[in-house]
Amino acid sequence: MLRIVVCIALATAFFACGRQDEWLPPQDRQVPHLPAIPYDYTNVVLPEHFLEPALGFFEYVPASNTTTDEGATLGRVLFYDKLLSASGTVSCASCHRQPSGFADPKPGSKGHAGGITPRNASHLVNLRYNFQLFWDLRANGLENQVLVPVQDVLEMGLTLDQLIERVSNAAYYPALFESAFGDPAVSADRIARALSQFIRSIISFQTRYDQGVANGFSDFTASETLGMQLFYNGITRCNQCHMTHNFYSPDAFNNGLDTVYADAGLGALTGEPADMGKFKVPSLRNVALSAPYMHDGRFATLEEVIAHYNGGVQPHPFLDERLTAEMETGGTPYALGLTADEQTALVDFLKTLTDEGLVSDVRFSDPFTGQ
Repeated sequence: MLRIVVCIALATAFFACGRQDEWLPPQDRQVPHLPAIPYDYTNVVLPEHFLEPALGFFEYVPASNTTTDEGATLGRVLFYDKLLSASGTVSCASCHRQPSGFADPKPGSKGHAGGITPRNASHLVNLRYNFQLFWDLRANGLENQVLVPVQDVLEMGLTLDQLIERVSNAAYYPALFESAFGDPAVSADRIARALSQFIRSIISFQTRYDQGVANGFSDFTASETLGMQLFYNGITRCNQCHMTHNFYSPDAFNNGLDTVYADAGLGALTGEPADMGKFKVPSLRNVALSAPYMHDGRFATLEEVIAHYNGGVQPHPFLDERLTAEMETGGTPYALGLTADEQTALVDFLKTLTDEGLVSDVRFSDPFTGQ
């Protein structure tokens, strides 16, 4: 009789462990590897051209959530932690990969249950200069943006209560929360603040272009120089949408991808006809690493992007005025008419915006083992 009881107990324990392993994310059996002294996320010396009013005007760092080394460290762990998805298979970093300039190399991202998102995951570089986020500008500030994917049924699939419970039960978080906020209490607000601190610290300013600003572009090739001239000459109008040294706009535009949009972008959010087909203008920094391009990832290469603007812009009632011959909204699509060499030169210039140091910087790397 005793043998039977023991067997039943062992079997019960075995199957209980089996059930636990089925729902506990593998990440929960790992710990982050962090330096004894936190990495430096705060003492960043920006070049002079990053301090110009044209870019500084758009900088958004709320006084209630200034970045600290400890807060960004916690944010880094959260960013890479697959515990933040229902199935334990997806983290923020799954869709925003450091080698790809913190973008997704696929048109749509795979969610926690295998579903594919309808939009490409934008790269996360220099978001300290952004207030309205997502392709359709629906989130104001990173603190209001970072937990939206976590709660999205397709993407990460957790409720905020589930998120708090999971993070609270992970053995490595109490000390990290105490270091960042003074006590180990876990809340959705603190998770959002830490993630925001980490993401705001991902700043790109050490490219060949940035070196060129300092040395008069003396080391640019002839093709790169031609590409830069084309970018800024006013005829291509490239810099009228991709402005400042961050090469972006805080706004959303209709850039003539389609005559009829299956995804209405900002228009789907506002319901305004004038917003149909409008999508946020991303920064071109690290653009050579962040393919594919556009909100749906339809263009696989920079050459395809240039070809679109060179002669592929589609007519639309609310086509942005900068892409029309008349410089009027909804006007005739403007074709650049660049030669093959000029198109190549533009691509060569865009490649000078690659920040190799950023995509290999250990401060922004995965702190977990086995990933």
